[in-house]
Order: sequence, then C-alpha cells, then structure tokens
Amino acid sequence: MGDTASLLWGVLFGSIGLGFFIYGKKQRAPVPLVAGIALSVLPYLVTNTYLLVAGGTAAVLLPYFVRL
Repeated sequence: MGDTASLLWGVLFGSIGLGFFIYGKKQRAPVPLVAGIALSVLPYLVTNTYLLVAGGTAAVLLPYFVRL
C-alpha cells in the first residue's frame, strides 16, 4: 500500500478523470474520453508519487493541447 500522498493524488486525478470521461462520452469527443480513462486507471498502475503527479498532470493537460 502506498503512502497518503499517493492516495490523495489518486483520488484527485480519478475525480478529474471521471469528469473528463463523462464529458467525452456526452460530447462524443475522443480526446477527453481517452484522457478520462487514462486518469482513472493511472493511480492503479503507478505507485511512485512523483510519476503519478507527472503522468496525471500530462493527462489533464492533454485535452487542452490536442484537438480532434
């Protein structure tokens, strides 16, 4: 089991991922949908806190820079 910081970052990125997923599904936009899935799965796959924050930040910024 990880430390408290990983748990809290995972909850934050999972919540943002849920929002992106719902938005992407309703708007039929593939980039927010994939970013939401990635943000929801990321805390389960990454145990290092620094990598979690870096990957989560990249996935959160992805829909703002990639438009399809």
